[in-house]
Amino acid sequence: MLRALSQLSTASSICDRTLGPVVTRAFTGSLTMVLATLALAVSGPLSAAQTLDLGRGELPITVPAGYDAASPAPVILLLHGYTGSGAGQDRYFGISELADDYGFLFVAPDGTREEGGNRARFWNASDACCNFQGSEVDDVAYIMSIIDHLSERYAVDPTRVYLIGHSNGGFMSYRVAYEHPERIAAIASLAGATQGGQRPPAAAPVNILQIHGTADATIAYAGGEIGGSRYPGARATAAQWARYNGCASAARGREMRDLDASLPGHESGAMVWAAGCARGGEVALWTIAAGGHSPPVSETFGAQIVEWLYAHPKPTAPR
Repeated sequence: MLRALSQLSTASSICDRTLGPVVTRAFTGSLTMVLATLALAVSGPLSAAQTLDLGRGELPITVPAGYDAASPAPVILLLHGYTGSGAGQDRYFGISELADDYGFLFVAPDGTREEGGNRARFWNASDACCNFQGSEVDDVAYIMSIIDHLSERYAVDPTRVYLIGHSNGGFMSYRVAYEHPERIAAIASLAGATQGGQRPPAAAPVNILQIHGTADATIAYAGGEIGGSRYPGARATAAQWARYNGCASAARGREMRDLDASLPGHESGAMVWAAGCARGGEVALWTIAAGGHSPPVSETFGAQIVEWLYAHPKPTAPR
């Protein structure tokens, strides 16, 4: 709806430049009525916004219009990339716009700002990305406190708590999933990676979706290093979590997906680790052929992720 308003406003501006004054007045008069009608629609059924403050400033909570305390709702947290913000990441992915249709509670928090320079926001996610100043900030505790607060304030379905992350936010999603696998049903990471090195399996299975472009020049599809700290590639990340979850070998998925709007057709292939996995521990890798680090996402990108998450709840509520 908000995108439609923006497109109509743009149309009005173009009309002023290309049509005569009489035609323009007629067009903009009709357009004003359309915009007014859409504005009323926006103020009605779209998600209600509330806030919380856990010591890092006011944080908006998107509550779906159909929220009913008698029906526990899923939770989706969206974690931004390095130098980004929660609001900016949401404008990019458009996840909050789906809250009414799918019925989930939504929060897009901000990471901590660096000291000095441009005070870039970051998540303390892994050795490689992106705590470049050695901060001791505990972002895992902060993210879990958001989930705890939502669970206290709203009726939350404990089997459907999800994280979506981009780049540094993807790294952070993996860290939270590893340290609190009993609470997180599934994560979806675009251009992120799990922690490198040998570690014991996570204490419980977590459903994993890794999305990565083969032409990513920032977080390489094949893996690499940042500041001397290595991170695994997309396939290695997925395979590592498949081992954590006890999965057998991967199988190439049959479906092709349209994730990158700048690439023609359905450019993204899938690999899935499902056979032999512990319940609640399926792993999938969606590879965007020729996709970059921040691809112009397709109109259905966000919905595809949300629907994948919804298809992968925890089998039972955590104790």
